[in-house]
Amino acid sequence: MFMGALVDAGVPARVFEETVAALGVGATLEISRVVRSGISATKVDVYVDGQKQLLREEYWEGQGQHSHSHSGDEHGHEHYDDSHSHPDETRTGVSAPPGPSRGLGEIRRIISAASISESAKKTAIAIFDALGRAEAKIHDTSIENVHFHEVGAVDAIVDIVCAAVGAEALGVDEIICSPLNVGGGTMECAHGTFPVPAPATVELLKDAPVYSSGLQAELVTPTGAAIVKTLASRFAAFPEMKIEKSGYGAGSQDFPGHPNVVRLTIGEAASTLAAKTASETLTVLEANLDDLNPQVFGYVMDRLLEEGALDAFGMPVQMKKNRPGMLLTVLCRPADAGKLAQLIFTETTTLGVRRRDEMRQTLARRWESVGTPWGEVRIKIASMNGTVTNYAPEYEDCRRIAAECHVPLKQVIQEAARAYMGTVKTLNAEGHRVVNKTL
Repeated sequence: MFMGALVDAGVPARVFEETVAALGVGATLEISRVVRSGISATKVDVYVDGQKQLLREEYWEGQGQHSHSHSGDEHGHEHYDDSHSHPDETRTGVSAPPGPSRGLGEIRRIISAASISESAKKTAIAIFDALGRAEAKIHDTSIENVHFHEVGAVDAIVDIVCAAVGAEALGVDEIICSPLNVGGGTMECAHGTFPVPAPATVELLKDAPVYSSGLQAELVTPTGAAIVKTLASRFAAFPEMKIEKSGYGAGSQDFPGHPNVVRLTIGEAASTLAAKTASETLTVLEANLDDLNPQVFGYVMDRLLEEGALDAFGMPVQMKKNRPGMLLTVLCRPADAGKLAQLIFTETTTLGVRRRDEMRQTLARRWESVGTPWGEVRIKIASMNGTVTNYAPEYEDCRRIAAECHVPLKQVIQEAARAYMGTVKTLNAEGHRVVNKTL
């Protein structure tokens, strides 16, 4: 269903077809359009050696067992070789009797040998490992002892690797998942009747928000849970965003009144600035001063900066009894707050220092040097998303040159800025740097 939603949202189908071919496991894809409770969606079916992967209930009915559930969000079943005493609860299609099995070690080697990006390989292996750990814990065995039936393993490899490749192809900064409707009822598997959600699904979705709408069907399987738990950075309600496009991926069943689809919505987060700037925690120290010698106030400001304060400033305030005073504010790293508060107590007349932690967003900053007729001046450059937003000649460099060369300070500053802009224009013409904001 996730693969179908990716295709519907614009990821080219050839991305998945090439991925499946690169795996070399005898699988192919069939991509079609279907309607689920009135919603048009893309459906992806996996074929292994020319055979379509069956629904869980279809497989067990073929084995002479009655199924009490429907696969609500996935199209198959995963079968474990009983010779290993392993469970039969995660999803993948099975269209052949039990036979040879694949362990996670072999599956990792298949993924590692595929012609896909290293990051996609890493993600796919992480999903499989999450699935294996959950199954191993449920059945009190080691992850390396978890084996998948030959055919079922192929389907799982296709689903998981394509999920990793497709998520990468989206090119988004973050994937957020809504609370998951896990369904209800029971399901049949090799070891009998199991509750929905399956035990491995419950294990995988620890710390994730889940609910049941009452539909008696399996709406989240272990494979689906492993995929979403690995790919999603967090679970939350629909985020504030500017929607650009969306896609729907269909499940095999069509439940009356319940669209059996996965929806993928792509857009730009409303807090674009917050998403594209670095954040850090700072400590703010404040003290009201109404009886301090102004000469001492200047000295304290210098001492605070020397001792590591990121910034220090004062503002005139009207205090109790209508006395004029100064509000001293210091910004510092949390680790420096203690010693700077001690300095304030020691050097000023205050009887109390207020302290709080705040989040600060910062633009990326770097230094460049430019030449002027009187010497080099450093330029502080701030940028966001690779685009220069601000620049300024370093005051101390300009002040030193002005004093040494007996040149007006404003002239040095102007010349340094002019030199930097000349460098920007030259590099831009050569294609090395692009500045798309008027400076």
